[in-house]
Amino acid sequence: MKKINDKKVAIVHDFLTQYGGAEKVLESFCEIFPEAPIYTLLYDKKKMRGKFEDREICTSFLQKFPKFLRKRKRYLVPFMTTAPEVFDLRDFDLVVSSSGAWSKGIVTRLNTVHISYMHSPMRFAWDYNEEYFRDIKKKAGIFKRMFLSYLRVWDFQAAQRPDILIANSKYTKKRIEKYYRRRSEVVYPPAVSLKHKNIETLKQGSDRGYFLVVSRLAAYKKIDVVVKAFNKIGLPLVVIGEGEQSSYLKKIAAKNVKILGWKNDKDLEKYYQGSRAFIFPTVDDFGITMIESMSHGKPVLAIRKGGAIEIVKEGISGEFFDAQTPEVISDCVRRFMEKEGQYDSEIIKESSKKFTKKKFKERIMEIVERSV
Repeated sequence: MKKINDKKVAIVHDFLTQYGGAEKVLESFCEIFPEAPIYTLLYDKKKMRGKFEDREICTSFLQKFPKFLRKRKRYLVPFMTTAPEVFDLRDFDLVVSSSGAWSKGIVTRLNTVHISYMHSPMRFAWDYNEEYFRDIKKKAGIFKRMFLSYLRVWDFQAAQRPDILIANSKYTKKRIEKYYRRRSEVVYPPAVSLKHKNIETLKQGSDRGYFLVVSRLAAYKKIDVVVKAFNKIGLPLVVIGEGEQSSYLKKIAAKNVKILGWKNDKDLEKYYQGSRAFIFPTVDDFGITMIESMSHGKPVLAIRKGGAIEIVKEGISGEFFDAQTPEVISDCVRRFMEKEGQYDSEIIKESSKKFTKKKFKERIMEIVERSV
């Protein structure tokens, strides 16, 4: 820490418009660098519900756009390649970017060290492009594809700008190598330290508890598939989170499925504690919510892809399913219930301790000290 005490540090984060796993990582960066201002493309104070309000927050020119556009970020994508490039970061010796898409593309002066923590290579450019632009009319198809080609070129070039890349999982590390042709170090994200004493558990329609999903309600998260599975099997399901699919999920949910929206940390912990198992259907680069659930001794039922493979041990801390369909998820729930009593909550809790905030901070500081 001595080496950076006299250095001016800035943190760059894609968006402060919704609180999720990336923002939990950002909180740890803020603890490591308590004086660093946060630069972000868009900031929604109401949606952040008090998070980071004690920090100096600098927004891009996108913040001046009309509110209805700021709420529909996909229509701002043509401007987002420029937004991080015009941040004035000349006064800083070290810049740490927390990037899922855009913030790695900042431009720094020659002597500034830029360390980028990669939550993922740009998903909609490389993985989910058809789904992300699904509402654009077919007539615009050729222009959409031309624009996606431009995005991939920009994204590749932007990924060459940081001096050091840090991946949030081995899965992300492989994707960085594939798409950006660069090496990276793996530092697992920090799981939120939740207190477990005197927590009143919540039961939702069953003496044996309920199954739980905690997620952003975005299309690529595939929460609708879980809802459809539980509509058929009739077991209690609780979904916590907010996002663009919130209204749709409430519309299709049967009576046994509760879509509860956002919950604060205290309430969220009660739902973790009262659940039978946690369901993670997303092919994600990591998945902090899985760790949070395991820290309460709860098994995880996850897709056998992405970061889940690095977190869940089959038969010990959870079960896997191999496709994002209601039928396959239903079968996984059935398999889990057949051996539910064999799971040891203490072993599951112990396996979550690999992903602590303390370990995250130590690894980040090792890299920072080495770099500056």
